[in-house]
Amino acid sequence: MFSLRLRPWLQSGFQVCCVSRHSVHKLASLHKASTLPQKKVQSLIYPFSQLDAYLDRSVDRTAFQLFHPSVDDVIKAEKLFCSSSSHKIDYHISAERMEQIPAMKQPEVCFIGRSNVGKSSLIKALFSLAPEVEVRVSKTPGHTKKMNFFKVGKAFTLVDMPGYGHRAPKDFVDMVEPYLYARKNLARTFLLVDGSVGLQTADRIALEMCEETRRPYVMVVTKIDKCGRGALLTNLLNLQDVVKTQTTSCFPQPFLVSSMEFSGIYLLRCFIAHITGSIRLTDTSQS
Repeated sequence: MFSLRLRPWLQSGFQVCCVSRHSVHKLASLHKASTLPQKKVQSLIYPFSQLDAYLDRSVDRTAFQLFHPSVDDVIKAEKLFCSSSSHKIDYHISAERMEQIPAMKQPEVCFIGRSNVGKSSLIKALFSLAPEVEVRVSKTPGHTKKMNFFKVGKAFTLVDMPGYGHRAPKDFVDMVEPYLYARKNLARTFLLVDGSVGLQTADRIALEMCEETRRPYVMVVTKIDKCGRGALLTNLLNLQDVVKTQTTSCFPQPFLVSSMEFSGIYLLRCFIAHITGSIRLTDTSQS
């Protein structure tokens, strides 16, 4: 079924974006990635598919596949992340306090995570089809010190939050917490956890903060390429148990991503497009 749904787009020579004067990553577009072997493409779109076989039969897989759109819908969402003269994607503003942020009508999504979780790298991968957008990635943890806003046309705004933990801004809570509580157009918070080390103490504190706001949020498991399947599955199942037993506002499905290999990037783009109301999907569940 996967290959049948993907083939019409390949035969039509479909191109998502116009040519950019900046270099674009070879896997930035699903159209380019589709030249890879079918199993590889499937694991890039749906990263959980490469772990499924290693799970015990007794493990309930439902929560890992709640959002499972068609390839057609994934490609439809990809267009939203392409910049054009009529759909500009660009850095908008930085702020340290809520009063510095202008009111905006379009929905917002914010990304928050521990320092060195790969947050800026993930945002850079999401915007890889618009390489002119400057997302600074540093090897030094705690590089992001302000709330950085990126406008995606008139569709939505993506907010890069400062990292917590090591080298976090001293006023991190005063900066971030009022935004999470009071930002009226905040559609979803994405809480990032390093898949190679699992849920840490600082992550649990951030999770509690998200729960206290009683606003919807999602767990994103980063760096899934940095450890073996066994360690990743252990960390993933531990995380899933916390989500199931200790949260009420968290979306049950964690999103697995690798910014280096582009695994899960296409699916995460599609989910963002879906929850911001930017596109209407034909199907969001696995048939």
